[in-house]
Amino acid sequence: MGWPNKRQLRRFWRPFRTVAGFVLLGVAVWVIVGKSSELSGAGAFLTQLRWPWLALGAFAELGSFVALAAVQRILLGAGDVRARLRRMTAIAFAGSSIQAALPVGAAFAGVYVFRQYQLMDADEVLAGWVVIATGTIAFAALAALAGVGLALAASTGTTFDLVGAIVGVLFLAFLVVIVWLKRADAFRLAAKAVAVVERWAHRPPGQFSKPLGRVLERMRAVAPTRYEWARAVMAGFSYWVADCGCLTFAFLAVGAPVPWQGLLLAYCAAQLAVNLPITPGGLGVVEGSLTVALVAFGGGRAPVVAAVLLYRLISFWLPLPVGAGCYVALARQRRRRESALQDKAISSSAVPVLPAVPDGANSVTKTSDQGSRAVAEGRSATS
Repeated sequence: MGWPNKRQLRRFWRPFRTVAGFVLLGVAVWVIVGKSSELSGAGAFLTQLRWPWLALGAFAELGSFVALAAVQRILLGAGDVRARLRRMTAIAFAGSSIQAALPVGAAFAGVYVFRQYQLMDADEVLAGWVVIATGTIAFAALAALAGVGLALAASTGTTFDLVGAIVGVLFLAFLVVIVWLKRADAFRLAAKAVAVVERWAHRPPGQFSKPLGRVLERMRAVAPTRYEWARAVMAGFSYWVADCGCLTFAFLAVGAPVPWQGLLLAYCAAQLAVNLPITPGGLGVVEGSLTVALVAFGGGRAPVVAAVLLYRLISFWLPLPVGAGCYVALARQRRRRESALQDKAISSSAVPVLPAVPDGANSVTKTSDQGSRAVAEGRSATS
């Protein structure tokens, strides 16, 4: 039994998309019903919103998507692929919507972004490398911010027993940085390991090592400079700081005091929980973890619930339709490009048809040819 073709995958995707939508709606209803008592107290704060702070929160969330798009744009530029920031922002919105709307959405979003890179003339190695590098930069930046948040929260004596988890995340991020700095040694070890696998599997020498060598050579060619790395890392930090700023503005929008000392730690812990494949987009997990942590740092339950719900409305629910619109726009742009390429291929492969020559012209041509031959024969006879 072979792999399903595109038509079979499309037939499977349509019912899967419908079922996933109903599951997401059911999870949302379950979360809302389970928090009904808390929502009743938060309603008073939500009905007295301060609109200037709300607008700043929306602007900060938009800035987080632009920062994520900047990370991808910088890394693509290191591989000589030029992309507009507007298009990269649309891809960031569409990928975020896919990740938030589907179970294990990070995998689907990664595949989608990978294909978008290929449409911008990035080869498979560059596209895959940018997907991995973007995720690595975002993870390292979040781990560093979590360390800062842990230091701020430790001064109050409240860390929620997150010391071990945050230190583990920081250690993992440190290992990632060390592996990249020692990537030449890592490449040599990978080549030796593949050669051992070839001998163990009784494969011809070079069957696995040669393709791997080409991939590693391409990765060396697309390595960013230090300046490009610095810009990408700064954009990665800006991505999280802007999103955390949206949470801060949500507190100000509902008129609640901001628990500054525990805000960053609670935020980073909630964002790390999003990566757990429990619910799509961390629905329910983020709200619960943020509320519990921020209340423990001195916030009132009702204002904290109101601020967290407003933050999730801006950062989770509102980007969903925006990302859907970006997905449709990018799909239309891809279809127009494919149609233009097909028209160009057809026009270039067409055989030019010479215009028909009238019979009179043919006879004149034949007569002139006969006269030319007769003059040539006469000259040769005279000589």
